Amino acid sequence: MANPIVHFELMVSDPDKAKEFYGKVFDWEFNDTEMPGYTMISTGKDPGGGMMKKPDEAPQFALSVYYLVDDIDEIMKKVEAAGGRVGMPKTEIPNVGYWAFFLDPDGIPVSVFQNK
Repeated sequence: MANPIVHFELMVSDPDKAKEFYGKVFDWEFNDTEMPGYTMISTGKDPGGGMMKKPDEAPQFALSVYYLVDDIDEIMKKVEAAGGRVGMPKTEIPNVGYWAFFLDPDGIPVSVFQNK
């Protein structure tokens, strides 16, 4: 597979409550020390994920998946040529890589990740 899922992310109302819930349901482990305001999730097998409190400007609570790509800029050109639109342009994650998301023709947000 050329563009595997490499990360998932939950935007929740209460991260502590969500950690308790998902910890009980899936036995996931959580690490709050890597990035302030962001919890890393270890599922016991790749891909792992992350969790954050939903920002006020975000329209809804969400579960997102991130697809690995070689070149976000090239992907965004393809998205626009195919009838989608950029939702968030290429944004650096310090010391990790880059992320962005686009909206498909139905408005479904799709996130992409590029290694540094």
